[in-house]
Amino acid sequence: MERHLVHASAVVKRLSAALDNYLTAQKDIAALDEYYSSDLWKKDFADDEAGLLPDGLKRGVLSEDGIWNLLSDCKELNGRLRDAINESQSLKQP
Repeated sequence: MERHLVHASAVVKRLSAALDNYLTAQKDIAALDEYYSSDLWKKDFADDEAGLLPDGLKRGVLSEDGIWNLLSDCKELNGRLRDAINESQSLKQP
C-alpha cells in the first residue's frame, strides 16, 4: 500500500502542475482560435505567401496545420479530461 501511496502522490502532484499550466494557457488557446478564424489570419497568410513579411519572422501561426492541430489536440484533451473525471467518480470512494 505504501508503494501505491508514493506512486499516486507523485502522479497527482505532476498532473496538478500540468493542469495549472494548461489552465493558464487557455487565454492563449482562445486568442489563437479567434485569430485562426479571422480575416486577419487570412490577410497575414496572404501577405506571407506574397513575400511581404520580413525575413526571419517566425511563421508558426501561419502554417495551416499549426493552430488547427493545437485546437484539435485541446479538444481531444478536454474530452479525455471529462472521461477521466467520469471514470474517477465511478470508482469506489472512501
